[in-house]
Amino acid sequence: MASGKELCEGVEWRIRVVDGSSEVLVPPTGPARKVWLRTKGLISGLGMKVRMFLKQAWDMGANDPRKVIHCIKVGLALTIVSLVYFMRPLYDGVGGNAMWAIMTVVVVFEPTVGATLYKCLNRVCATCLAGFLAVGVHWIASQSGDRFEPFVVGASIFILASIATFSRFIPSVKSMFDYGAMIFILTFSIVAISGYRVDKLFDLAHQRISTIIIGTSLCIIVIMLVCPIWSGQELHSLTVRNMDKLSDSLDGWFRSRCVRQYFTNSNGEDDQKLQGYKCVLSSKASEESMANFARWEPSHGRFNFRHPWKQYLKIGASMRSCAYCIEALNSCINSENQAAESIKKHLSTSCLKVSSSSSSAIKELAESVKKMNKSPTIDLLVEEMNSALEELHNDLKSLSHLLNPSTTAENQISATGLVPFMEVIPVVTLASILIEISVRIEALVGSVEELVKESEMKDKIVAKEEKPEGTMKALQRV
Repeated sequence: MASGKELCEGVEWRIRVVDGSSEVLVPPTGPARKVWLRTKGLISGLGMKVRMFLKQAWDMGANDPRKVIHCIKVGLALTIVSLVYFMRPLYDGVGGNAMWAIMTVVVVFEPTVGATLYKCLNRVCATCLAGFLAVGVHWIASQSGDRFEPFVVGASIFILASIATFSRFIPSVKSMFDYGAMIFILTFSIVAISGYRVDKLFDLAHQRISTIIIGTSLCIIVIMLVCPIWSGQELHSLTVRNMDKLSDSLDGWFRSRCVRQYFTNSNGEDDQKLQGYKCVLSSKASEESMANFARWEPSHGRFNFRHPWKQYLKIGASMRSCAYCIEALNSCINSENQAAESIKKHLSTSCLKVSSSSSSAIKELAESVKKMNKSPTIDLLVEEMNSALEELHNDLKSLSHLLNPSTTAENQISATGLVPFMEVIPVVTLASILIEISVRIEALVGSVEELVKESEMKDKIVAKEEKPEGTMKALQRV
């Protein structure tokens, strides 16, 4: 029995017989069984990973159906553009370069209308310009003779590629035409070098330009007609969401968790809304890309072609400055140096008023941006915030009678109720951060009001431009 237990690595089965004795049945432990158990474990583990992956993919699609719609649109565009290969007249017109149309769809199709238009227009303009220049360089090189032709082509590639690459470092060019500069370098190099070995260079350039125009046109049609996602609308929604998150953080960190807990020593409740300011801090890149793509979009919804998208970047910068202050407040709350209870009690009321009025102002600004009109109550909320700030300033000034310049006179402290100066610093720092947040909120109010004002001006300009056209159509009907 002992030898059986030594050989058994799995589960023992013990059988009790009639006479009271028992016998141990040891399962087979040969190489084949070990291989089978390992293979079974690998298959079950792989199946579990596949199941978890499919569940995550399903949850992602359910949480954001636009991603699924984008995948369907890409498949639709590729299916339609593949007809270039199947339809004989189109294939004869572009020759073997029909593959460039498919490559164009794969490269330029983006989730939003603005991003797709940005890539399509950059690709078409850069390809046309590079093709014409390459044909011209080829003609000049052919006129210089066979001996100097390679040098002319090589020098032109060096000069134009260097200039185009340098232009990508210029901020204004990089934000609008970075992709076009890259396509220009690629197309010019291919066409110029091909002209040295290919006899019909003009046909090559014509076919390449034609296929790219076919691919980009199809992308624009599909992205704008099939469930379009506008970069401008996404930027607008992101700004409103960030304001709501910032307001929740102000209300949560300052009142529920930080200020109230700091001043009353009560335990705050964990809430994901309290961490919303971190989303504001990490949204700079998304805002810049959306604002850049939105400038390429036509009028859609309530946003005109010349909508002040750059103003959203100023609003985002103002929100991030407030979020940095919240982060500094969090560090102040978690500091090891804590203020005296008498100082906390002295400033608690005014600090809570400042945090409450600041949060209300942010919430009202979010509604103002959402509706794209000036809030009738924002001025009143700013006055309340300034009134709370003035009260906090007065409370800070009145701290002088509680201060004791000597940090070692313990007997004097106990007798007179004075506190050391070092114990005042933490709560004064917290109050200073609250004051700074209120000042930055006023800057945010100015940015939002400027956005609303510029938007209304653009709407009036567009309305004036459309009015003569409507009048002419009415006169033509008469």
